[in-house]
Amino acid sequence: MPTSSYNKFNSLVEAMAEKIHNLGSDQLMVALSNSAPAAGNTQLSNITEISYTNMSTRVLTVASSSQTGGSYTLVINDITLTMTGGAAPTFRYVVVYNNTATNKELLAWFDYGVGGVTLADGESILLDFGAQLFTLA
Repeated sequence: MPTSSYNKFNSLVEAMAEKIHNLGSDQLMVALSNSAPAAGNTQLSNITEISYTNMSTRVLTVASSSQTGGSYTLVINDITLTMTGGAAPTFRYVVVYNNTATNKELLAWFDYGVGGVTLADGESILLDFGAQLFTLA
């Protein structure tokens, strides 16, 4: 589980208002990095990713995308990443991005803390996004 709370990329709200994201149907994914994201980053090309050659799928499943009383909530199912056929480079940051959007726009990131995470062959890690990824009111 991430050691820090949800961190929003500044561009998320504008991208939602300008129809870049359809979070109920777009494909969301995670990117792993050992370089700190900045709130001003806007797209996946701004992130220095580690190599995923031997990692299981990074595709996220949206459990619900809905609004109640004027507040929109996005809930994402937890995902388990597993290494096969080799070790992964160390990563510290888990970045959620929209793989469907033209520029693979960024949504949020989590920090796993100093030292990061290294997965050996056959090891797994559960990425737990909590009760919801975010709520906008």
